[in-house]
Amino acid sequence: MYKFFDSKSGTRFISPFIIFMKALTKRIAVCITGSTGSIYGYRLLLATSQIKEVETHLVVTKSAEAVLEQELKITKKEVEKLASYSYDEHDFFAPIASGSFRLNGTVVAPCSMKTLSAIATGYEENLVGRAASVALKERWPLILLTRETPLSVIHIKNMLAAAEAGAVIMPPLPPLYFGVNDLNTLVDYTVGRVLTMLGIQNPLHREWGEERLKHT
Repeated sequence: MYKFFDSKSGTRFISPFIIFMKALTKRIAVCITGSTGSIYGYRLLLATSQIKEVETHLVVTKSAEAVLEQELKITKKEVEKLASYSYDEHDFFAPIASGSFRLNGTVVAPCSMKTLSAIATGYEENLVGRAASVALKERWPLILLTRETPLSVIHIKNMLAAAEAGAVIMPPLPPLYFGVNDLNTLVDYTVGRVLTMLGIQNPLHREWGEERLKHT
């Protein structure tokens, strides 16, 4: 509908409208790994599925699939329905395995210590490791919602190595200072902050002191 054909030259070209609309779309990769806290990846996809300007590319590892069923009682297929596109964790032919496929960011939520170790050392064992490596080399945001406690020296060194390479280490700590007790709401605050860090406007992000500013 928006493609044009030049009858003189026989050339087909895409209209500026399509180019403009693609420029407005935010592409992000969402990787769910086998750490506890699968709710963060799930709620992130739930949020982005309601934002029409966001295109998501999902990878769910085998371990994450088991954790999703254990913690949330949902299947991998149910989670994949929330994403624009989904890939097997060993699909190295997926678009997100190449830096030529431009993304606005990559989020690993949750990020297991095994995955953190792979990212910190450049070990591209699966598509999650490859997508993270691509994000680092292409210099677009890589946000790791690391889940572990207490932390060993090895964990801390891996976090430092990933951070020095350009990743954002973001343990999903609930903002208890808002006085909210509902689990989903607390998780959504973190989800909203992740989206804001990626330049995606959303209704979940809440800023400290915003109520005070409204009354001044």
